[in-house]
Formats: sequence, C-alpha cells, structure tokens
Amino acid sequence: MNLPEIEQKILKLWDKKKIFKKSISQRKSGCSFSFYDGPPFATGLPHYGHILATTIKDTVTRFFSMRGFRVARRVGWDCHGLPVENLIEKELGIKSKREIEKMGIAKFNSACQASVFRCVKDFEVILKRVGRWADYTNAYATIDKEYTESVWWVFKKLYDMGLVYKAFRVTPYCPRCGTPLSNFELNQPDAYQEIEDQSVYLKFPIKGESGNYFLVWTTTPWTLPANTALAVGENINYVRVKAGEEKYILAKERLEALGDLSYEIETEFLGGALVGREYDPLFEMKTETPAYRVVAADFVSVEEGSGIVHIAPAFGVDDFEIGQKENLPVLVTVDLEGKVKKEMEIPGEGKFVKDADAEIKADLKKRKLLFKEEKIKHSYPFCWRCQSPLLYYPLDTWYVAVTKIKEEMLKNNDQIHWVPEHLKDGRFGKWLEGARDWAVSRNRFWGAPIPIWICQKCGQIKVVGSFKELGKKINDLHRPHIDAIKFTCTNCDGEMQRVEEVFDCWFESGSMPYAQWHYPFENKKLVEESFPADFIAEGIDQTRGWFYTLHVLASALTSQENGLGLSRPAFRNAVANGLILAENGKKLSKSAKNYTPPEIVFEKYGADTLRFFLLTSTPMGEDYTVSDKRIEEVYRQTISTFWHTYTFFKTYVDKSFKPQRNFKPKNILDKWMISRLNHANKEVLEQMENYHLTEAGRALIALVDETSNWYVRRSRRRFQKPQTQAEKNEAAQALYKVLLTTAKMAAPMMPFLAEEVYLGLKKPRMAESVHLCDFPEPEKKLISETLEVKMQLLRESIAKALAERASAGLKIRQPLASLKIKNENSPLKGENELLELLKDELNVKEVVFDLSIKNDFELDKKITKELKEEGLAREIIRHIQDLRKEGGLTRKDEIVVKFATKGKKLGSVLANWEKIILKETIGQPFAEVFESKKIIGEKDLSLEDEKLKITVRKI
Repeated sequence: MNLPEIEQKILKLWDKKKIFKKSISQRKSGCSFSFYDGPPFATGLPHYGHILATTIKDTVTRFFSMRGFRVARRVGWDCHGLPVENLIEKELGIKSKREIEKMGIAKFNSACQASVFRCVKDFEVILKRVGRWADYTNAYATIDKEYTESVWWVFKKLYDMGLVYKAFRVTPYCPRCGTPLSNFELNQPDAYQEIEDQSVYLKFPIKGESGNYFLVWTTTPWTLPANTALAVGENINYVRVKAGEEKYILAKERLEALGDLSYEIETEFLGGALVGREYDPLFEMKTETPAYRVVAADFVSVEEGSGIVHIAPAFGVDDFEIGQKENLPVLVTVDLEGKVKKEMEIPGEGKFVKDADAEIKADLKKRKLLFKEEKIKHSYPFCWRCQSPLLYYPLDTWYVAVTKIKEEMLKNNDQIHWVPEHLKDGRFGKWLEGARDWAVSRNRFWGAPIPIWICQKCGQIKVVGSFKELGKKINDLHRPHIDAIKFTCTNCDGEMQRVEEVFDCWFESGSMPYAQWHYPFENKKLVEESFPADFIAEGIDQTRGWFYTLHVLASALTSQENGLGLSRPAFRNAVANGLILAENGKKLSKSAKNYTPPEIVFEKYGADTLRFFLLTSTPMGEDYTVSDKRIEEVYRQTISTFWHTYTFFKTYVDKSFKPQRNFKPKNILDKWMISRLNHANKEVLEQMENYHLTEAGRALIALVDETSNWYVRRSRRRFQKPQTQAEKNEAAQALYKVLLTTAKMAAPMMPFLAEEVYLGLKKPRMAESVHLCDFPEPEKKLISETLEVKMQLLRESIAKALAERASAGLKIRQPLASLKIKNENSPLKGENELLELLKDELNVKEVVFDLSIKNDFELDKKITKELKEEGLAREIIRHIQDLRKEGGLTRKDEIVVKFATKGKKLGSVLANWEKIILKETIGQPFAEVFESKKIIGEKDLSLEDEKLKITVRKI
C-alpha cells in the first residue's frame, strides 16, 4: 500500500466532486452543529501542535456531519498582539519599545501588517494535507475592520454594564515590551522558569533600640529601596534571640535561618505583639504618608525565610493590597524599562534591576546590614513571548471586572462537558474560583485600539461601540491613524483624545463568536442561532487562555438581557489536548532536531497514520510523545492491517458479489464477527458522542485486530478453498459487512483510507463518498455477549496451550493426538463449532474434558508415526507455498511438483500424503510431459536427517 499516493488521489477526488460542500448541503434540513475554530497566528509555519488540534477538530466535525447535522466550519487567523510585534522586532533588530517610538508607530505597524498572512498558504497546505475540511475562502481575520467593530461592541457592552474600569495597581509587567500582562498570561507554557536567584537576610534596625533588629528575608534586593513596611503573622510565634552584642526578632519555626550562629532565646510572643513597632529603613526615602512600621498580613508563612516579610507596595500584588489597606506610600524606584531610577541616591542607579542587585547588596554589607546571602533556585515569571523577566509594577491599566461575574462564570461552567472531565472542577474550575480582574489594555502598538476617548479638560469618558458612533470614516483603525480622531466634549467643550492603549489580543480572540460574523451589525440571526458553540478544541494551556476569555466574555454578555438571551457559556463541549513532546520528554525544537518534520511523516506513512496516532496513542489531556517508531507501529498494526484485510476480500471475492441487505450469519465465526462488529459500533458511537476520541479509536483498533488476526485467519480456507460456493458467499457477506461498516466508523478519524476502502466496496445507488454516508447504527439484536465471552475464553485457552507447545519445542505444524481440559464446567463443553476451532488452531485431533489432570491444560505430546508423517507433509506444503509466492503466482495458477528423495521416512510421507500435498498447493504430480514447463523455483530441504529436493514448474 502506498498510502501517501492514495491520499493525494483522494484529495483531488474530494476537490473535483466538491464532497465537503455536499456534506453540508445534503444536511440542509438537519439541525445545525456549531463549531468555533480558535484562530492561530499565521506568522510562522504550522507544527505538530496545530496538526493535533486540527485533527481533533476535523474528526469531531466529520462525525457529527455523518450523524445528520449541518456542520459549517471556517478557519480564522489571529493577527494582532505581542506575538506579531516580537517577530517584527527581531526582524528589524529592535531591542526596546523606545526604538519603536523612535522609528515611528506607522512604519512599525505597517511592517506588522505585512507579516500577518505570510504563512497562510503554508497553513492551508498542511491543514488540507491532514484532511481538514473547512471553508478556506471565507476565513475571518482579527485584523478586519468589521471584526474590530464587533470587538468595540463587546467592550462597550461591558462598559455599559459597569464591568470596565481604570485602576492604578500592581500588575505583571514586561519592561522589555513596555506593557502590562494579564494574570492568565502568566499561566501560558514557559511563563515560569526555574532560575538561580539572589537570597539575602537583612537586619532592619528596630527604632530606638540600638543593636536590636528585625531579621528579614528577600529574593529581590532591588525592591528594598521601595520598602515601606514589614509584615508578620498575628498568630505566628516569634522569638527575640541574643547573639553576642546583637539581638534579632524572627519566627520561632525559622530559627534555622540563623545558621551556625550561637544564640540564646530571650523571649517568645505572638506576631500581634509586634504590630505597630517602628524601624529605621535600609534606604530612607521621602514619603507623603507615615511608613516604616510593622503590619499584620495573612500571607506571611513560616515555610521559608525568617517569618518577617519586607513590603514594597510598588512591586508586589500582595504588597500593594496591604499598602492600600494600611495607607502606606507607594515608592516607585524603578522606571518603565526596568532600570533603577536615577537621582534617588540608590545603589545601581541606571541599571536593570537584576543587575543592580549586586550593588545594593554591597552597600548593605558595607553598612553591616546584610546578615547573610545565599543562592536559591525558584520559579520566576517571564514574558510568554519575548522571554524577558517580568516585574510586578504599578500602572494605570484598564480592567474588566471579572470578579463581579464570578458566580455566572461558575454556573456556566456547570453546563460545559469537558474532555478530560477533570478540567471542569480542576484546572478550569479552580482557575475560575480564583479569578481576578482582567487587565485588557496593552501599552503597545499593533492591536485593535481601545475605543475610549477622554476629555483632556474635565475627564469626561466616551466609549465608542460602532463605526456609527465613531461618526467619521477611517480606512485603517490602527495606530497612529485612529489616534488622530478627536471629539468635542459635550460636557465642557474640551478636546477628547483616545487613550493610547490597544486591546490585549486575548480580548480580541475571546470576542471571536461575535466578531467572526460582524455581530450585531450583520448576521444577527446566524450568530444567535449558533451560540453557544456545540464544540471547541485546543491545547490544555488554553484553559487559561482562549477557553477562559471566551468564557469570561460570554458570561458577561449573557448575564443580563442584552441581545444574547439568558446566562449561557460560550461553548457546550470542550476537548483539551496535552502538549507534544519529543522522545526525550523535551519540547519539540527545530534547533535541537529532535523530531521528524510533519511533511516527511506524511510522505512516509500518510496523514491518516499521523492522525490516528495522535488520536489513539495518548489519553486526551495528557502529553504526547512523538517518535517515528511509535507512528510506524500505528501504521503497521492498524492502518496496514485494515488495508490488508480489505485487499484479502478484493482478492478472493469476485466483482459480481452482491451484498445481502439483511444478512443473518449462521456460521459460528460469522455470528461472532458480526456480534463484535455491532458491539464495537455501539462503543465507538457512544464514545464519539461523548467526545472521547481516544477510547473510540482504541475500540476501532481492537476491531481491526480481531477481524484480521482471528476472523480472517480462521476463515481463510472458506475464501480460498471453500467446500461449496454457499460457504464462501456466507463468509464474503460477513466480511463485506465488517469492512463497509468499519470504513464508515473510521471515516472521521482516518478519512483517506476509509474513503479508499469504501469506494472499493461501493455498489450502485450507494453514496458517492463515505463522508456523505450516515454514521452506522449498531444492530443490537445481532450482539451476543454470551458468544463473545465464549470466544474470548476459547482464544485465551488457545494462547495457554500454544505456550505449552512452545515450551515443549513442538512446532504448530506437528499434529498432536489430544488436548485435555480440566474444567468440567467450561462454557466450551458441548460447543462443537468452537471446539473444532480449538482443535484446528492447536492442531490436535481431539479435545477431552478430564478432571484427573493436574494442570488446567494438558497436551498429549506423544508423536506416533502417523502424526509425524502428517507434520512433515504440512512442512512440505509450507515450502511449496513459499516457492509459489516467490515465483509471483496467483491463487489460480496451477503447478506441477517434482519430488526427489532417497530417504525412507520422506518416501513414506510422499507415498501416503502426496495427493493431499498437491491439492493444498494447486499442484499436479510430475510427468515427462511437463519437463518443458518453466521452473519457477527449487528447494533442497533437510527433514528428519533426510534430503528432499522440490522442483516447481508452472503449467
């Protein structure tokens, strides 16, 4: 089989006959199955992660189309945000936000715009090669003006609902990109990295008590100049210890922080007793409100450090919140580029904060305020796009008040079916429980502009929700063009200017259910009928990315009567796949060359093989390990097996074969096979309807294996040398039914191979494509669980008996007199048809149930002269069949066989068994008349220490 060649042929067939369009148009009267396709960035080449997600999407949508639903689907492209900006910065050699401003926003955004579709064709080629059916000609893009107008509409709705506000607070901030990030962006892959960092214990002098200190621990020395308080736990036990001439206060459970220092405990007390105590700052700054005192905080821990936490409200979320509570000053000692501010007399001024740590420590050491320093390995946040270390920094940022709709979000989550199921209450549910307000503004350039205009005179705010409200025509909504639009304030006649920020690109992608169709300005009925989506699928990291933003916006927009009805989630069913890793457990990397490029896999094993590997090799949600060896195993064990079963049928069943509409099997093997087929059909259908793709695929694997390695193997004689035509026809009816139904069941998962098999089995008046067929319904009345149990027991018994033969060194071609079974109550007793299978498979003359034997099974290993001759005859048959195969003969080609031996044993075998040998090999005995016939093969054998030469000629 050349599967890649077959797939290319099928792709052309689908295109020529417009099968995808027909699959939708033929379901016009059916119910709609709504699917949202998360937009990828098309600025880079597609990788295995895209292929995995697209395989899941295509499999599910093909399935529901075959279930009678109308399944329209279109692709989309993400175009805005830091991913694109970072790419252009690298290409232009830009290293900072300041350099972009210097070159000009218009020029920079023009370069961004030129890049967003550079790899669209590459994506389309790969997606189509994988077999992904979608409308590529009608794709949506987040860059479209109409898309942005819908995003504005969403934002205006949230603003009108009181869910948008501006606040000065500490937020994750990338000093290189010069923009805040949302808290869920810190949960993207690689957002946190294990690093070795500074760890210092410091002596904060207690005010008015010479030689007395609070012992404080921190991993960020650069934040010490911004310190305005120390925090303790009110109910934590603290001690004052005396060490030489100095005294230190720290948590009792953290005395190990003193290391080898010799000390004695003077007093012990609860942390509440320390609240209000004052201290002298390590770096004294001018403050507008009182500072430098001890406060209580519930986040103080005794798991590490000293049990006393240094508070810098400007550079920590918890620090900022307690600073607000305690009315502490916010000292911003670092600029927007992450450098220590100049002219504040801080060591390391002008340097990036991490580089300034050394000078700050040196200064403290010089003043004998550094108790000790260490190195510590800990997890630190990095920008998910540029990989720069993040700071927590105080900024004016626009927020969506997610906390106000948390209850709606939790209720809506109850309506979602997650695969894997644990995401509902686990990764996704827990994230919702701890949801924080969403920072949606970015101090950047390439993005949809936030539609807020503010009066420069009185502060009046105007939020625009449509082009009509904008009131002015503009061809390009991006900066700097949109920034040029001004309004006159209706309150004071002052000038209203747009805020400089653009949207977080996650806000744009979260608006996709509405914006892809330009809702509510167009397609209002279409959007409302298709909302929520019946199905979405992406990587598991999107539980805190796209899945989350879809959920937030839908929960907000549907929490009141505002055009989309009652409270609903954005999607009903979500499938989340794990990450794809190389064999060594590491991420796939082009530079490391630790994976085979997908296009090479396609050309070697076919897209269906990769699809089926991705769907079945790993439970959904767990990480995948991609290797050529594992992909090859799927090809060999399932793809190739299914194909060879099909070609077996085509080889031995004439084209004149007519399938029976209501075939009812009579033969025991046929009954079992049809039962297993319908049983598997039932399981695949149930699993697919519940989006359990891995389980459905594995049920198919079992069916393909049983069909080939048991049913066909045990039925081979019925096809090749049937006793009657009726016997062969019955076997053919059963196998045709199995192959056709399996092709239909496999069509969503392996659409190419299923199509090829279907077309090879297709009869007049059948659908022109397997993908235009209905998904098969199991015939439950043909399922016999009793028979399946008995057949399973039979196969297990055979496996054990074969193991006994092997341990005794008895080849399977050597007949044995009997097999004894100890179990008198065996379900196999009295089942003559099954026992005949058992005898034939084990090559024994009879099966006896005997309670007197010691083990469960006992083979009669005594080999009589007659049994020995029969075994040798079978060995000779095998060698002749090998010669036929090597000579390229078909099953219809007749041969003449010449034997030459001087051995008495082999002479006796030939005398007694020659007729049977020749019948089995479609041969005739040698005669002089055949001397001129072409020799197709010769073999010199040594059997039982005697020589035998076999010559085969074609008649």
